[in-house]
Amino acid sequence: MTTSYKVTELFCIIDEFCKLFEAENAGKLLLADDGTRHRRRKASLSDSEIMTILLLFHFGSFRNFKHYYLFYIKGTLKSYFPDAVSYNRFVEIESRVFFPLMFFLNLKAFGRCTGITFVDSTMIPVCHNLRRYANKVFKGMATDGKGTMGWCHGFKLHLACNDRGEIIAFVLTGANVSDKDPEVFKVLAKRLYGKLFADKGYVSQKLFDSLFEDGIQLVTGLRVNMKNKLMPFYDKMMLRKRYIIETINDLLKNTAQIVHSRHRSVTNFIMNLISALGAYCFFDNKPKALVGYTIENTRQRNFF
Repeated sequence: MTTSYKVTELFCIIDEFCKLFEAENAGKLLLADDGTRHRRRKASLSDSEIMTILLLFHFGSFRNFKHYYLFYIKGTLKSYFPDAVSYNRFVEIESRVFFPLMFFLNLKAFGRCTGITFVDSTMIPVCHNLRRYANKVFKGMATDGKGTMGWCHGFKLHLACNDRGEIIAFVLTGANVSDKDPEVFKVLAKRLYGKLFADKGYVSQKLFDSLFEDGIQLVTGLRVNMKNKLMPFYDKMMLRKRYIIETINDLLKNTAQIVHSRHRSVTNFIMNLISALGAYCFFDNKPKALVGYTIENTRQRNFF
């Protein structure tokens, strides 16, 4: 598991952000649309402690959150979290940090566009395909979709990352939503510029034109039934760097555990997902692209 230094470092980063967030939004988050004020009871754990506990789980040493909380947080790290509540109470109050955690991801954790962006999607099944009709937790929300690994009942996570392996933006949709859906790129492309590298599943003239109008050039591989065309050597080499975002998907699934079938509420599913994305931002083994060529050096070199 993470060392005590890592726990303290992570908590300090989150706590500093939470203090600024609370000072900036003091009293505003308690107001409803009609202007009435809602009561928000103070919990034994602060928002920064809850966020730290959620992120620490996704560093890969525990497979079960209940075991992690009872034996690691309330056991090994008892001196770090002396006011830790019961497991059932923690599951109830973890959703209260949804908005602070989302702001933390976008303002502090996620990276920024560097002009080189990779995009991809991955399936997030919520149950086995044979049990999809019996699943009541995600009834009416999870959908059936087909990916490279076969059929899936659940959701699809769309990611955009830069060449340093930093997540820039994400979108969660149903499993049946196309990768080329324009509504997805309305969110993913908000902070992007330069070149966007994707696999053959994103080949679409309509999508290319839409992104080009926003100053983004979509670069994809060629399908078998497509006519060959000239492609700059730089673009051809950068398409081979797509292993970056594929590695991110692998880390999110096998280390951060965004996929499992033990969710008992939609809220906890969302909290598990965004805390996993936040934890990845602090991983030491994020993939990076070693770009040996620049755009200026390769504009005049075109290959088939």
